[in-house]
Amino acid sequence: MTAGEHAHQTAPGPRALSVRNTHRDTPVLRPPEDDELRSLAELRWRWILENGGTPEIDAEEFAHAFVRWVPAHGSTHRPLIMLRGPEVIGMAWLALVPRVPTPLAFDRRSGDVQCVYVVPWERGHGHGGRLVEAVLDLARDLGLERVTVHSSDKAIPTYRRHGFEVSPRMLHTEISLGED
Repeated sequence: MTAGEHAHQTAPGPRALSVRNTHRDTPVLRPPEDDELRSLAELRWRWILENGGTPEIDAEEFAHAFVRWVPAHGSTHRPLIMLRGPEVIGMAWLALVPRVPTPLAFDRRSGDVQCVYVVPWERGHGHGGRLVEAVLDLARDLGLERVTVHSSDKAIPTYRRHGFEVSPRMLHTEISLGED
């Protein structure tokens, strides 16, 4: 049995995250094991629901696809998880973006912080900040030139405390997908 098959069989269902963990051990930050990827899918699902989104597929279908997506994108997306005991209580992702080489530096990359999320009952204890710092440590270890983030209004103070600043040279535009 592969790790992915094992994770699919043994990982808790979507409702498992709604049960409050009474362990008060210090949370641990690390990359996820294969059998924890389903829990990341559940966090992502929860995030969409908390923000008023309406998923286009059911939770099981999403979890199954997500567990396959993570290893397929391991060269461009690095997840980190936060655990309290065996329970996954948070996650953060670092998306890696190759940059055009220059004569001064041929191998250039930047990063983007994505999907920083902490379960509601663990918020307000600095866990989001610890996840952001862990992603920045990973970016430093990988030698990235810069790291960006597209933040919610609520999380801006956390990012500012970790060195993020508004840049007058960083611009973006929304791309219309041209719905027919």
